[in-house]
Amino acid sequence: MVIMSHPLDSTLGPMAPFVCQLLTEMRAVMGVNGSPVVDHLCYRAATLPEYLELKAVLAAHGVLLVEGMIGGRPIATYRLHQPVCWEQVTVPCIELAAPKAGRSHQAGLEHIELVVPSLTALVATHPDVPFKTGNIDDGRNPDIGLMLPSGQIKFHLRSLDEVIDEELCTGAVVPVPADYYDGL
Repeated sequence: MVIMSHPLDSTLGPMAPFVCQLLTEMRAVMGVNGSPVVDHLCYRAATLPEYLELKAVLAAHGVLLVEGMIGGRPIATYRLHQPVCWEQVTVPCIELAAPKAGRSHQAGLEHIELVVPSLTALVATHPDVPFKTGNIDDGRNPDIGLMLPSGQIKFHLRSLDEVIDEELCTGAVVPVPADYYDGL
């Protein structure tokens, strides 16, 4: 097994081994083989100052696709100049999530997201897998989740690029308030 290092590994932690570990755990639980389409991975910052510092670092390693308010906190998505690679899997994007107000978060790589043709078929094919299905009927971007020992895998129907393009075209991106970072 070849695991490629990435220039951001020293800042964010070893990304390819994180992807490798989650996919290995998923295969053990679901018995799935092959190379899945890993759309992106997510790093959660523990503090707003850390989030702002990492935004600057990521800007040097990728192109900002969007930053907006999701779930009450800013999330920025970057297309990496150098994708994260492991075996036949290439991860083109990274999400940087700010902490939610009033919650304590540990900084680190949190989840990866895969694109699948059908969420209901995935759940039906694996009835013994404890998927989180609370967002399966979301109108804009439905998903299901799978908690694993090393993190979470979320499954979506469309790539994040596609969702971002639609949100930008329809004005659905909620901008970060101008005063959000005041007082840091």
